[in-house]
Amino acid sequence: MTARFAGKVALVTAAASGIGAATARIMAAEGAVLVAVDTNAERLEALVGDLTAAGASAHAALADALDPASVAATVAAAARAHGGIDILVNAVGGSTVIARPAAGIDQLTAAEWQKLIDFNLNGTFNFCHEVVPLMKRVRRGKIVNLASIAGRGLSAASSAAYAAAKGGIIALTKKLAGELGPYGITVNAIAPSLTLTERIRPHWNQRAPEDRAAEIARTPLRRVAEAADQARVICFLASADADFVSGVTIDVTGGV
Repeated sequence: MTARFAGKVALVTAAASGIGAATARIMAAEGAVLVAVDTNAERLEALVGDLTAAGASAHAALADALDPASVAATVAAAARAHGGIDILVNAVGGSTVIARPAAGIDQLTAAEWQKLIDFNLNGTFNFCHEVVPLMKRVRRGKIVNLASIAGRGLSAASSAAYAAAKGGIIALTKKLAGELGPYGITVNAIAPSLTLTERIRPHWNQRAPEDRAAEIARTPLRRVAEAADQARVICFLASADADFVSGVTIDVTGGV
């Protein structure tokens, strides 16, 4: 396998499952020094154990992306241990942190609104805030954020709060690309459609067969995304292949 990430230190948040885990596995397999960040110690250790057993350089960092102090300590420790951070993947986010992910605007409570905004925006801000100074110092770096087609207003299965938060990720990505480009730092994002991660699959399985069939039928590629579909595009954006790509959000939707 091509070692696209040989010699690169890659910090991936929400790395213990879903799109974050799929990304971490590819990067580690392709030579990255992986710093895998998550709040789930059991899953995180299992991931790092698998990767280490396969000969990869993988390191667990138990941290809460929504806690600025936890993020600052994690980034500082990673930079000390590995000499810096070359790649940051902000994978924390999701719509299912509230009980009714598809709630209408008149059904959302203020607390649910705030929870979705915080969960989908604050972790990305916190890690960018701590990692960017390291990247600016060496005048290079790659940042990849996770948005959603909900941020384009294209998801009927998620709330206005989730759409607003992911629209914020798209805007933040564009703004940071302009701000950090003079330092040799690229900032991009992906906007996934429905993706069958460990967290989403149970909701998918509970949907009526005709609903699942309709979702597949409206997707030109006639299937629902898996985590690896998203991870492969993240890895492209984090690699030298995308050195002249910045400020872009790629819709990874099977053609929707």
